[in-house]
Amino acid sequence: MDLSGLIVQLLNGLAEASSLFLVAAGLSLIFGVTRIVNFAHGSLYMLGLYVAYTLVQSIGHTPLGFWFGLIAAALLIGALGAAIEIILLRRIYRAPELFQLLATFALVLIFNDAALWLWGPEDLLGPLAPGLNGSFMILGRYFPWYDLVLIFIGPVVLGLLWLLLTRTRWGTLVRAATQDREMLGALGVNQAWLFTGVFALGAFLAGLGGAVQIPRVPANLTLDISVIGDAFVIVVVGGMGSIPGAYIAALIIAELKALCIALGTVTIGGISFAFPKLTLVVEFIFMAIVLVFRPWGLFGRPQGHSRNSAPIEAPLRRSTKPFRVLIAVVIAVLVAIPLLSKWFPYAPVLMLDIIVAALFALSLHFMMGPGGMNSFGHAAYFGLGAYGAALLLKAAAFSMGWSIALAPLIAGVGALVFGWFCIRLSGVYLAMLTLAFAQIVWSIVFQWDDFTGGSNGLIGIWPPSWLEGDTYYYFALAVVLAAALLLRRILFSPFGYAMRSCRDSTLRADAVGIDVKRVQWITFILSGIFAGLAGALFVFSKGSAAPEVISISKSVDALVMVLLGGVQTLMGPVVGAATFKLLQDYFLGATQYWHAMFGGVILVLVLAFPQGIAGYFKQLFENLESRRQKVKEKAA
Repeated sequence: MDLSGLIVQLLNGLAEASSLFLVAAGLSLIFGVTRIVNFAHGSLYMLGLYVAYTLVQSIGHTPLGFWFGLIAAALLIGALGAAIEIILLRRIYRAPELFQLLATFALVLIFNDAALWLWGPEDLLGPLAPGLNGSFMILGRYFPWYDLVLIFIGPVVLGLLWLLLTRTRWGTLVRAATQDREMLGALGVNQAWLFTGVFALGAFLAGLGGAVQIPRVPANLTLDISVIGDAFVIVVVGGMGSIPGAYIAALIIAELKALCIALGTVTIGGISFAFPKLTLVVEFIFMAIVLVFRPWGLFGRPQGHSRNSAPIEAPLRRSTKPFRVLIAVVIAVLVAIPLLSKWFPYAPVLMLDIIVAALFALSLHFMMGPGGMNSFGHAAYFGLGAYGAALLLKAAAFSMGWSIALAPLIAGVGALVFGWFCIRLSGVYLAMLTLAFAQIVWSIVFQWDDFTGGSNGLIGIWPPSWLEGDTYYYFALAVVLAAALLLRRILFSPFGYAMRSCRDSTLRADAVGIDVKRVQWITFILSGIFAGLAGALFVFSKGSAAPEVISISKSVDALVMVLLGGVQTLMGPVVGAATFKLLQDYFLGATQYWHAMFGGVILVLVLAFPQGIAGYFKQLFENLESRRQKVKEKAA
C-alpha cells in the first residue's frame, strides 16, 4: 500500500460520506420528531437517483441545467414524502411503532415496482457533471473534480441544517418536538403540519443524496435495501435524532470502508488477510462495538416513552373449546393436503413452505411478543440452522435425523453469544444490534467459499429416499406441531409468566426477585433454537442452502409475518405466515409487478387491522362474547 493510493481512497471515502450523510440526516430527522423508523427512506434515495437521471438527461447539458436537475429531483422527492405523511402516516401515528414500520415496508415494495415500470430493469448511469468531468493529480494519482465538490456538499448541508434547526422558529419547534411532543401540542402548535414539514425535509435530503450520485452510481432497483441498511447503521451509531452524530458516523464508516479497500490483501506470518472483503460487514462490526460500549450511540441519549407506543398487552388466556375445535379442523385439513395432490399438485409444496414459515414466525414472535424484544436480524438463526444441517450432512456425513436434531443447537449457540450483547439494549438499538450480528453471519457465509460454498451456497441437501415427497411433508408437519405445542407450553409455564412480567414492567419484575437479564437471555436463546429448527426443515425441503436465508430480506419476511398476524395473540404468527405466503405465491404468478400488489395488500391490512389479522378477530370474538354475557345477565 503506497501513500498516494491511501490518500486517494480516503478522499473517496469523504465523497461517499457526504452522500450517506444526506440520507442518514433525513432518516434521523424523521425519527427524532415522528418516532417512525422509515423503512422506505432507501426507496426515496433510489427514486431521487432515477428522477435526477431523467431530468439531467433532458435539461442537464449545461452546468446550470445539471445542478437545477439535481435540486428539482430532490424537491420532487420531498413533495412525495409530504404526500406519504399526509395520505398514509397520519392515519397510523397511534398504531404501535412496528406496524408503522410494516406500512413503510409496504411502500418499499410499491416504489420498487413503480421504478421497474417507469425505468425498466436495466442499470442507468447518468452523465458526468458539465464543467466537472475531468480530474486532477494528487501525488501522481488522478482524483475526479466532481468527487471533490461532493466532499464539500456534506459539510455545507450540515451547516444549513444547523442554521435551520437553531436559528429559525420552525427549527425551535422541531427541536421541541424531539423532546416532548405532547407539551408542544398543549401549547397550540399544529403538530400535523410540523410532522409533514419534517417528513418532507427528510425525504428531500434522501432524494438529494441519491441525485448527487448520478455520475458515480448507476440507478438500479437494489439501491433501496442496500442504502437503508447503511442509513440505519449511521443513524444508530451517531445516535437516533442527532444530525451532527449522523455526519460523524457517516465519516467514520465511509473511511473505514475506504481504508479496507486501500489496505488490499496483507500477508502476516504466512496468513493472507483480504481487507476489501470486510467492506461488506465493517460498518456492522463497528456498530456492534459502539452499541456494546455506548448503547445510545456516539451522540445519542436514552429514548423516552414515545407518544405512539403500544399499551401493556392483555394477559394470555388458555384456549376455549370452540378454538380447540377450530385448531383440530385446521390440523385435519393440513393432514389431508397431500391426498388432494391429484387435483392440486402444487398444494403440498406450498403448504410445506407455509408450515416452515409458520415455525420461523413463531420463533420470532416468542421473542417479540411475550419476550418484548424486537429483532431485525432473526434470519441469522434461521440461516445457522439451515447451514448447520447442510454442513452436518455434507461435510460431517451425519444422517438427516442427526443433522436436524443438532442444527437447532448450532443456532442456539449463536443466539447464546449474540444474545449476551443484545439483551443489554432495548427498542430500536436492540433491533439494530440484532441486524448487525445477522449481517456479520451473512458476510462469513457469503465469503467462506471453501466451507459454505460462498455465494453459490450448498446443494444436494435432500432427505433419504424413504422420507421424500409426502412422507417428508408429514414429518415436517409433525415437527412443527410439536414445536408449536412446546412453545405454547413454555409460555404458560412459570418461565413464560416471568417473560411477560419482564416485558410489561422491568422494574417491578426486578423488585419481586426476577433476574430480568437472565430471563431475556434464555428467551433469546430459545427463540434462536426454534428458528434454527425451522431453517433445518427448510434446507431439506428445498435441497439447498444459500446466503439469502440469512439476508436482511429474510429477517424482514419474518417480521412482516408476525406483524400481519398480530403480536398480541399466539395464533398471530401462524395466520401471518399463511397470509404472507399465500399472497406472495398468488401475486408472484399473476404479474411481474407482484411486489407492488403485495405491498398494496399489506397497506390495506395495516390500515384495516392495526392489531394484526388474528388480533382483530380475537378482539371481535371477545366483544361478541362480552355482549352475549351482558344480554344473558339482563335476561337473568
